[in-house]
Amino acid sequence: MTFHVAVVGAGVGGLCLAQGLHNAGADVTVYERDRTPANRLQGYRLHINPLGAQALRACMSPELWQAFLATTGRGGLDFVFMTERLRPLIKLEAGERDANWRDHHSVSRITLRQILLTGLDEVVRFGRTFERYERGADGRITLHFADGSTETTDVLVAADGSGSRVRQQYLPQAERIDTGITRVAGKFPLTEETKRLIPAHLYEGLTNIVPARGYSMFCAPHDFGGDPVVLPGGIGASEREGAMHDNTSSYILWAFGAETRQFPADAAELPGAEIRDLVTGMIGNWHPDLLRMIDLTPPETVSLLPIRSAVPTGPWAATNVTLLGDAIHTMAPHLGLGANTALRDARLLCRELTAAQGKDVVAAIAAYERQMTEYGFAAVRDSLKTARRFVTRSPLARLGFRTFLRTAQRIPMLKERAFSAGAA
Repeated sequence: MTFHVAVVGAGVGGLCLAQGLHNAGADVTVYERDRTPANRLQGYRLHINPLGAQALRACMSPELWQAFLATTGRGGLDFVFMTERLRPLIKLEAGERDANWRDHHSVSRITLRQILLTGLDEVVRFGRTFERYERGADGRITLHFADGSTETTDVLVAADGSGSRVRQQYLPQAERIDTGITRVAGKFPLTEETKRLIPAHLYEGLTNIVPARGYSMFCAPHDFGGDPVVLPGGIGASEREGAMHDNTSSYILWAFGAETRQFPADAAELPGAEIRDLVTGMIGNWHPDLLRMIDLTPPETVSLLPIRSAVPTGPWAATNVTLLGDAIHTMAPHLGLGANTALRDARLLCRELTAAQGKDVVAAIAAYERQMTEYGFAAVRDSLKTARRFVTRSPLARLGFRTFLRTAQRIPMLKERAFSAGAA
């Protein structure tokens, strides 16, 4: 490849792209604002779907792909919908709802980042906070950083998340909206002792709680089924102390959603214990086992996040600046598509840039953006629709939905429809 690629942001998408380009012999540099890899760790699990898995496998070396497989959790993939009293509504077994169910994986964000950083010591530059860029008369791009330094590149890729400074300069019309929904997440530790305190289906598969009104809850196990694998180079080991950043222990990720107006105005500033108490106060009439799971969640693992979503943006003329992941299509987390879509972006962009050797790189970026905006903004719309369906629908609509799920459990054609329509 005869041109240099600069990637701003060392998240999952940016690092996957860097792995793919580096393995293809490309000249690529990643600029990350964090001073070290352990500065700003995100402690929750990621669900990697078949598209995300295909992207990782395509961009990684075979050795790193095997490291990824070796460090994933063993949580089940059957999907159960239940009422807030833990009465079953429908069970979608992995094999019947997805022919590629074995290509779904539960992975620690921390561990995945360790894998994606492996072999990129000379590629990733930490402590470089991007501020702005300038385009020269020759079309090349100069990046300006907060420390006063500059770098020049042929292609600039924004992988710097939902608050992307590159996007703000390049596509100021690309807006983000507050969805009016807030999500609280926590990690309930899974041990032989704690497993006796909750129903087995909460740690054997994926559970979606559909209450009669007002709220939603999703539970997903990240279970190593024994001792986790720690590989040479520290892959799989914890980088910081504390339950939030511990990627060696099994747990259930639970995520509770409600309209933002249900929370105090200062909820985002509250400590984890108080946020946890807010949730238990909202769901006091739910099944005692759900309340117990939340009560026994370490407060340092509890966090609150207002959900924002991209507004699909119309076509723009391609240049040698482009975007991937949350930098362009931030989405609600309710379908688990955010990281997987970023990985899909990385694979597609890597393929287009690699094929552009000696050719028109802007044409390659245009080809990438045509596909990325189609599937990316479709995922944005579907995720927002699902978030609103599970949180803001009226009690009457919820009653109808629960009745549909109960009926679908008994009728195979309806059961198939329940999944294809996005109920899961």
